[in-house]
Formats: sequence, C-alpha cells, structure tokens
Amino acid sequence: MRFVLASASPARLGLLQAAGVEPEVVVSGVDEDTVSGPPGELALVLAEHKARAVADRLALTDDNASSGPILVLGCDSVLERQGVAFGKPADAADAVARWRDMRGQEGILHTGHCLISLSQQSADHRSISALASATVRFGSPSDAEIEAYVATGEPLRVAGGFTLDRLGGWFVDGIDGDPGTVLGLSLPLLRRLLVDLGIEVPSLWSP
Repeated sequence: MRFVLASASPARLGLLQAAGVEPEVVVSGVDEDTVSGPPGELALVLAEHKARAVADRLALTDDNASSGPILVLGCDSVLERQGVAFGKPADAADAVARWRDMRGQEGILHTGHCLISLSQQSADHRSISALASATVRFGSPSDAEIEAYVATGEPLRVAGGFTLDRLGGWFVDGIDGDPGTVLGLSLPLLRRLLVDLGIEVPSLWSP
C-alpha cells in the first residue's frame, strides 16, 4: 500500500516518519487564496481540496496501473483568534504585528484532515474527512525577541506565524489538546480515519 502525503510540510512528514510511516510526498499545488469561510471550515475544505487534487493526479497516471491501493492524506492548518482565520503571515511586518497582538493571549489551531483511498479495482474514491482543534496559550516574548524570531524567516512559512517544535516553541506557554494538531497532523484522529476505511495502523509501518 502506498501512502501519499499531499503536503510539503516538514513537520507533517516528520510526525509520520517518527510514527513509523514513510510516505511519498506529492505537493497539491492548490491555491489557498481561492477558498474562504469560517476558520475550522476553511481548514477542512482546504485539506479536502489538497487531497483530491493529488488523488486525481495519481489516478490519471499510467504507472499506477499495476500498483496496489493508494492512500492520500491532505491536511491544512488555520489559526483562529476572535473568530478570524490566520494563515501564513503576508510578510515580516505582518508577522511582527501578529505576534505583538497575540502574545499573552490564546488562539485555536484548527487542522483539517482528508484521507482518500484509491483502488485500481474500483473507479470510486473512498474519502473521509475530519477536523482536529487545539487551544494554544501564547507566551509574552519581548519586542526584541519577536523581531529576532521573525528575522529567522520561520514564522513566514507556517500557519499562524509560529511553530511548536522549532524556534517558536520558546514562545508557547502551553497546549490544550493534541500537540500534533498544532504541528499540523493529529495521529489519533488519523488513526480513527484509517479505522473507518478498514485499515489498521500497523499495516502502514515501515519494516
């Protein structure tokens, strides 16, 4: 069984690898700016778009004709604060302003998951989606710390403008919920989606 991650996120790839899965990475190319909606709904819809874009691409390629089942996982993360969705900062100035506003505050990190099962024996795609959410309690970095953090470029590459497992971890006081959700992929939720498709987690572990 091939497991395909429809995301370029190093954090998602690292989570899967640490959990025993060695996925192929196929970036969807979906334009995130074409989708809008409430934060949680936005994360879920984008995850579905990304998974479907990659699944459709794989279903059309000739070299899959002799292959076995393919699983495609699409994910997308959005930070919600006061009902507003925040993706990646537009630029360094936006990242600095955002951090100054959210320090000492809380936000909800939503990560949408969409899992699609492709089979050469059937023209139908089996698809299942779900949303995971966790509350993030931000620390209170100084202006100098914020500027130094933004200068590394890290906040510009990630949803919400922060990371949990890298430099941004210095400025996060706590998480209420599954930390994986904040990293971009909830393993417990993914397991439930796999079970719903009749797949046991150990069958995906690399030898």
